[in-house]
Amino acid sequence: MDSFTHFNEQGRAKMVDISDKNETVRTAVAKSSIQVNKEIYEGIQQGSMKKGDVLAVAQVAGIMAAKNTSQWIPMCHPLSLSGVDIRFDWNVKDDLYILVIEVSVKTKGSTGVEMEALTSASATALTIYDMCKAVDKGMMIGETYLLQKTGGKNGDFKRD
Repeated sequence: MDSFTHFNEQGRAKMVDISDKNETVRTAVAKSSIQVNKEIYEGIQQGSMKKGDVLAVAQVAGIMAAKNTSQWIPMCHPLSLSGVDIRFDWNVKDDLYILVIEVSVKTKGSTGVEMEALTSASATALTIYDMCKAVDKGMMIGETYLLQKTGGKNGDFKRD
């Protein structure tokens, strides 16, 4: 079991000890998306959705999710984040209205922030769904994935 860092000597799951790891600046960027109908697209663009400013609420939810990832993901270490930035970009073509969500998370610490970025992107998309579901429950949340990460002993990663 020595080679499996997430198991103790009894073969049971454990939170990895990161006390010997160097503190470095670590970043992660994750993406998600949500496909909505024209009515929701126009409502978000015009700020006329009944529950309020959809993107502002979703942005706050995404930031809160990043800050609380260790409460959602059992083996995730609680981290002090240096920054969380959430950006939105509409991809509109024909009758498709897709809101692309990109989350950047940064810390200086002993472990990475990939889970924080991914959790934030997911919570942002889910919040948009929640804010708009009275108009259409047929929205589709798209793939959520890590776009890139920097820092740490495993080095940098960038999706092709």
